[in-house]
This record gives sequence, C-alpha cells and structure tokens, in this order.
Amino acid sequence: MTGSHPPVHQIEVRISEVSELFNSMDPTPFHHRDLDTDAEEFIESWALEFPQDSHFRIIIHIENLPAEDPTPLMAEAIHNYFDYKSTLTKRNLRVLLLEGRTSLLIGLGFLALCLLGADILGGISTSTYLRVVKESLTIGGWVAMWRPMQIFLYEWWPLVRRIRIYRNLGRAAVQVSLATPGTHARATNNQGNR
Repeated sequence: MTGSHPPVHQIEVRISEVSELFNSMDPTPFHHRDLDTDAEEFIESWALEFPQDSHFRIIIHIENLPAEDPTPLMAEAIHNYFDYKSTLTKRNLRVLLLEGRTSLLIGLGFLALCLLGADILGGISTSTYLRVVKESLTIGGWVAMWRPMQIFLYEWWPLVRRIRIYRNLGRAAVQVSLATPGTHARATNNQGNR
C-alpha cells in the first residue's frame, strides 16, 4: 500500500530588488532579518489558505536580478523567519494553555462556591428575592467557566494549525528567477512530491 504524499503548493512573489523581501528597518544581516511586512503577509495569507499538512514551493520573481545568485540567501532568510514564527507561536500556545488551566481552576473554585451559596440560600427561604439571588449565583458560577471553555474548545487549535503552516514554510523549497513582464504574484495548488 502506497502512502499519499502531502500536496505541494506553489506561492509566487514578484519584487523589483532583493532588498524588497526584507524589513528595511532591521539592521541585522539579510539571512537573519525579518521579512518585509507585505511580503510576509502575502506568503502567510496564501499558505493559510491550504491544508496544514501542505508543503510549499516559494518562487521569487525579481525584476533586477543581481549577478550573484540570491537563492541561498533568500531561502535561508525565509526558513529562519518562519522557523522563528513557529517557535513564537508555540510559546504563545504554551502561555494560552497555562492561562486555560489557571482559568479552569479559578472557574471551578468560583462555580463550587456559587453552587454552594445557591444551595444554602435555597434551603433558607423560598422568597422571590432569595430565589433571584440563588439563580444569579448559579448563572454567575457558570459564566465564570466561559473563559476556560473558550480556550480549550476554540482558541488552541488555530495556533496549532499556524505552527504547522509556519514549520512547513520554514522548510519550503525556494526558487529565484528573473521576473518576466507576464509574471504576477500568486499561489497555485499543485499536487505532487516535494
């Protein structure tokens, strides 16, 4: 039985100069620099359109191609940048899950106190005012569980997806070519092996 390979998606970027790929405010050498915000957003937005197990091929079309081949420099810069974003997002996920556990403990403690208070009030009297307070305590206790439920049901998995996309962008095949008049920035859905 042959295993299926993840799809390879091609993202094409068009720039005039090599320097346009990098953040001009970052003084570090090119291969350690942040990518230009527009270039990063373009690559990332296209990558996030595809399944999280996708592999990528990034083709950079440069109008003024330098004499020396910039492919190794640009490939290293893109790999470094998206590896960094993957690490940063993993850290954010750890912080979010820690916040979720803390919120869960606080929420459960508060819920227990509210339900205990509501139970005590229910046993004291059946007056309308105490019934309202009892119901308010019950509702308030469950509302306290909203934040941990939001974290554990909805917030963690988009971060895991981004980590996988960034990791795969950090391993993308990078090609550099001379831009021709008909070349446009785009992404294509290619199926095949890396």
